[in-house]
Amino acid sequence: MMRPDMPDDCSAHPYSGLTPDLVLNALDAQGYLCDGRLLALNSYENRVYQIGLEDSAPVIAKFYRPGRWSKQSILEEHAFALELASHEIPVVAPLATSDGTTLHRHESYLFAVYPRCGGRWPDLDTAQQRQQMGRFLGRMHAVGATRRFKHRTQLDIKTLGDDSRSFLLEENLLPEYLIEAYATLTSDLLQQIRNLFDAAGPVAQIRLHGDCHPGNILWTDSGPHFVDLDDSRTGPAIQDLWMLLSGEQEDMRGQLGDLLDGYQTFYDFNPGSALLIEALRTLRIMNYAAWIARRWTDPAFPQAFPWFDSPRYWEEHILSLREQAAVLDNPLVL
Repeated sequence: MMRPDMPDDCSAHPYSGLTPDLVLNALDAQGYLCDGRLLALNSYENRVYQIGLEDSAPVIAKFYRPGRWSKQSILEEHAFALELASHEIPVVAPLATSDGTTLHRHESYLFAVYPRCGGRWPDLDTAQQRQQMGRFLGRMHAVGATRRFKHRTQLDIKTLGDDSRSFLLEENLLPEYLIEAYATLTSDLLQQIRNLFDAAGPVAQIRLHGDCHPGNILWTDSGPHFVDLDDSRTGPAIQDLWMLLSGEQEDMRGQLGDLLDGYQTFYDFNPGSALLIEALRTLRIMNYAAWIARRWTDPAFPQAFPWFDSPRYWEEHILSLREQAAVLDNPLVL
């Protein structure tokens, strides 16, 4: 196997120039009176910091990964967040300057500033909590369906599945003894996924949160609020629902039913799209492996995922995909 090792010159990674001084200077340039306190928060795709201020509560500064999104697509993400917030949907939106600017540049980095909003991961262990979450998602999707993204990406099989598979095979990242197994298995999986998308029939494509897992939802005594629309994109509504489900198929069917009890108060749900749950889960598993591989030259990734380039990881990855192949033959049906 060819390891995607870091180059000897670590300045090759996109955040090599993002020093603490640069971060604080970027905030100072926007009129924030920083007190020197800077705390790096858990984020890999971007760099996110809590910044202490002299005259008010701390803020959160998000420095976008260079080259990942265009300026137009980031502004579209911001506009969506602000649109949701204007409808009193609890989304943490970027702070705007007096002239409405939300995206700033300092040297080579684009960044945005957000209010600090606390909370805990949602338990979603009661029907009442799931119904409440469903109501918020229904309201979000009702707004998301009113217009279209022009610059954000589309959630599709090619991007998450075909491109991920091709990258891993073309870059020769798997152990040699697993290459054929991976190539054959993923080819079959992608055909199963296409069959399920065909079986689901026409499914509305709307603006989504895109990465609505519990880690991107913070729960307070007044309910949930959504953070991190960085993966916001166009896709089927079920994408924002399935990551809140867990357990065996009957467990997930019951949980989805609770979510939909609240969701359908505000937005219609296409029952046929439930067929896509395991297809979307499989695409996420495939894309996750390719995502780490594409980012391996960023020193944060080998540090966070030290097991990634081991034969055992790829053996377990193929095992999880084989398990998905079996599940795809028996998808959840409402």
